[in-house]
Amino acid sequence: MPVPRRFDRRPPERDTTRINERIRVPEVRLIGEDGQQIGIVKTPEALRYAQVRDLDLVEVAANARPPVCRVLDYSKYRYEQAQKQKAARKHQQQITIREIKFRPKIAQNDYDTKKGHVTRFLKQRDKVKVTIMFRGREVTHPERGQALLEELADLAVVEQRPIQDGRNMTMMLGPSRAVMAEGGDRRGGAAKGESANGAARGRARADGAARAAQPAAKGS
Repeated sequence: MPVPRRFDRRPPERDTTRINERIRVPEVRLIGEDGQQIGIVKTPEALRYAQVRDLDLVEVAANARPPVCRVLDYSKYRYEQAQKQKAARKHQQQITIREIKFRPKIAQNDYDTKKGHVTRFLKQRDKVKVTIMFRGREVTHPERGQALLEELADLAVVEQRPIQDGRNMTMMLGPSRAVMAEGGDRRGGAAKGESANGAARGRARADGAARAAQPAAKGS
């Protein structure tokens, strides 16, 4: 029997900013379009002041007594605020934490594979949580896990030293500048390679078109 889909029945978020006729208080502290304070005026008078200038009366401090309202182009104001928020999100650095688990008696091939994963994550500017999992009597030899973590610590910046928590030992690694630079160089080299390949394909197509046009010119 198919499972019915669940729809989000919450109403869409609406703009709660009070503007123009939605401002119901008797008087407001008015700020003009140039940012200068005009003073406390009756709300209808403030609304007429904005309408004469083909602008909006916008409540910017609802908790003040009386509320503070500013005269401005509200559509333009909302657009500028959205652009600022978008730029702020763009410049925020997203940090992803990956986790790689090892055993104290891990085989060399498995160790090399997981070490490669750690290196790849670091080059992607992710943080890596390395966990050593002990089983049975292995927990009585934490130095084996410590040795594995010390080998991996040479790959990056140790942001959290090894910590023993029950049967697990964990360490947090962050990308070093050298690792990030190496990852950036490889991405740049790949982009250059793709660009060169694209240019070569373009030249090949142009040469093919020129050769195809030569017989036609001779026949004419």
